[in-house]
This record gives sequence, structure tokens and C-alpha cells, in this order.
Amino acid sequence: MGLVTGGIYFTGTLYWIARVMVMYGGLQIWVALLVNVALIAYLALFPGAFAVILRYVVQVAGVEALLAAPLIWVTTELGRTYLLTGFPWVLLGYSQTRVLPIAQLASLIGVFGLSMLVAAVNSALAIAVVGRFRPRWVAPAAAVAIVLLVAVWGRQRMARGELTREGEAVSVGLVQGNVDQGEKWDAVRAGTIFREYLGLTERAVHSGAQMVLWPESSTPFYFEEDPGSADQVRALARRAKVPILLGSDQIEHASPRKYYNAAFLVEADGSTGGVYRKMHLVPFGEYVPLKRLLFFISPLVEAVSDFSAGEQVTLVPVGSHRLSVAICYEIVYPALVRDFVADGSEMLTTITNDAWFGRTSAPYQHFEQASMRAIEEGRYLVRSANTGISGIVDPYGRILAESAIFERTVVVGQARFLSSTTFYARHGDILAYAAAVATVALLAVAWRTRRTMNRYRVVAIDN
Repeated sequence: MGLVTGGIYFTGTLYWIARVMVMYGGLQIWVALLVNVALIAYLALFPGAFAVILRYVVQVAGVEALLAAPLIWVTTELGRTYLLTGFPWVLLGYSQTRVLPIAQLASLIGVFGLSMLVAAVNSALAIAVVGRFRPRWVAPAAAVAIVLLVAVWGRQRMARGELTREGEAVSVGLVQGNVDQGEKWDAVRAGTIFREYLGLTERAVHSGAQMVLWPESSTPFYFEEDPGSADQVRALARRAKVPILLGSDQIEHASPRKYYNAAFLVEADGSTGGVYRKMHLVPFGEYVPLKRLLFFISPLVEAVSDFSAGEQVTLVPVGSHRLSVAICYEIVYPALVRDFVADGSEMLTTITNDAWFGRTSAPYQHFEQASMRAIEEGRYLVRSANTGISGIVDPYGRILAESAIFERTVVVGQARFLSSTTFYARHGDILAYAAAVATVALLAVAWRTRRTMNRYRVVAIDN
């Protein structure tokens, strides 16, 4: 049942991967479906493990042990975040991203804490149906009381809104070029694409932007390898007197040569203020794990650029402030974004190219998950996406500005540089790790209890 549940859930949320591999990886449809199914089957192992562990504990301790479900569920989500490089896409807690009073809980215990809350409510409902103790309404009533308490506290936190009045305000311009993935590296289109980005940047500046963001890999050239084109960006920054953060691949001329998915900060004087190299690469997108074993996806191996991962957290300066850059799906890793804030990031930025996803649910999933980082860290989040969704999210998860997908546009809005931190930013996923420890302890106790019960049963039979 756990595997079936996981299979249904991940089929409904990750169905779009096959499309990406067919359109941009050069795979035949049946091979792409096979890879998609394999990923879904792997991810389904985690709900499967949850079901097996919970059943074992319930068999030993009785049906009331369903109360342990939230601990076990969060433990499996934590495992999914880190095992085999991790893929923490659409965790259960993200279901509350737009239920903002409830989502404020993430500022204390993160998205894993929200997952635990959702699992706890459902555990209480299950106990009301199958539990043995009376009255049965106690567990769901307690769950409702907790949810109401969280909602009231969350609404009050949003109403106070201290973080919207702290720090220095800045007007941010987000450039959404809407460049088709198939045209991105077309030499015939390169000049036109670049001119469009320059034009959209000028439009953002004329609308009052004091800082401009371009999406991931937005330049149709290597920024450091094409001085002529790079000089045009530098000249625009000097002329407009605004810093420009842009995504472009970077080459390290070593032996062997290395390629990085990077973000460059061009300061208002035209100089390069900082470079961030992407640390969490996308499997099958930026590198192919187990190439020899996965010989049947050779077209994808040939189509995927073999990038190297950045090795350290790097913040980029904007005036007297520092901001962080998460490239593409790095933003779904809570611990990585927390490292940025711990290192001194005063604003979260994320640049991405979601053209791969097409008109599926994926761009919306990606934006929702990015928004959760703003609540967790107590930071404004600004996001520039090639085909959308680009937007600005305040530290309470409220969307201040947002674009539609697949439109060429500019989004301009206000954000703030903040220095105060949330409880979650200071302490991280302590609740999730405590849940993992508790799950191991529960298994150990259940195993010893069952062993003791079996020993007594054998003695009774002998007697």
C-alpha cells in the first residue's frame, strides 16, 4: 500500500520528466518513460518504507501507535532529501505554502515541521476511525486545537509584519526573456536574444529598478569568454548605475577543463563583484550518474553537459549588502539556503530556466517550493525565471509581484535587505533529526518488545 501510494503521488507530480527527456535529451519516448517510471519507483520506496515501519510498530504496540506516523513520515522525507544526492521535491509540507497562517510555522520548524503537522492531523483522523480508546473524538479534537492555535499565531505574526519594515528597501527588476530552450544556443538567434535581454533590462531600469536579475544561463555565450558581449552588459550597468545579476556558464581553464553553471554579479561600475558556482547539480540535467550502468540512455548522456559542482557557499555584494543566489532546483534544499543565511545573506535570490518543463505543473511546483524558503529564513525572495514564474515573495510567503509563464516581460517590485533571523534560520532542521532519532528508538523498542513477547510465547507453549 505504501508503494502504491508513493507511485500514485509521484506519478501525479513528476509526470513531466518524460517530456523533458524526449524533447531535450534526445531519448525515444519508450526510453524516457522507462527512466521516468524508474525515478517514480525509487521515490515510492520512501512512502513504502514509511508504511512498513509504521505497520511493524503498530503490530507491537497497538493501533494507538499510529500517533508515531508523523515522526516516521518526516524521517523518510529527510532520507529522500539526502540519499543519492537527494531529491526533496514536493514534500508533504509544501501543501501548506498558500495556507499562509499555517505556513508561518516554517519560520520555527521548517517545511519538515509542516509535513509533521499534516501527518499528525491525518493520524488523528485515522485513530478516530480505528482506535480502541474512548472517546474517539479526543485525538481529532486535539489535532483541530493544534491547527487552530498555529493558525491564530500565524495570522498574528503576519499582522505584525515587523520584517516588512526592517532593513533597507530596494527596487528589484526581474527580466523574463521567454527564450525557447531549442533556440537558446542557436547561433542565428544569439544576437537577437542578447539584444532582447539588454532591452528588457533598460525597461526595468526605466521602471525604477535599482537592481536587475537575469535568469539562469540567460546569456547565449560564456560571459567570461566573450569580452565584446560582456562589455555591453558592463556598459549598461555603468550607464544605468545598477548592478546586474545574470546566469551564465563558466569555464575553468585547468587540466582537465571544468565547466560550471554560474551566476555573475556585474556591479554598478561595470566590474565583476562576485561569482557563485552552482553546488547542487541536477542529475540527468547537468550530469549523468552511473553512465556505464545506464548505457541505454546514451543519447541523453551525449546531450547533457558534464558540469562540475561548486565547492563553497559564495555570497555576492550589492553595495554594503550581501545576497545569495540559488540556481534552479537548489532552492528546494532547505539546508543549503539556510547555509546562505548563516553566512550572512540578507536577501534570497534564485535564477532558473524552467523552459524545460513546458506548460505542465512543474513551474508552479518550483515557485511554490521556492516561496517556502522566504518564510523559513525570514528573507525576501526574488526569482527570475526564463519562461516564468518570476516574482517577489516577502518573508511571510506573500507574493508581492508575479509573472505568468511563457511571456516576455519585466517584473519590478520592492524587496528589503534583512539581517534578523528566524528560529529556523538559527537552528535548522532539529525537529526533523529528532524525528529520525525517535523513529530509530521506536524501532529498537518495538524489536525488543516483540522479541520478549515471542520468548514468553515459546515458554508458554512449552509449559
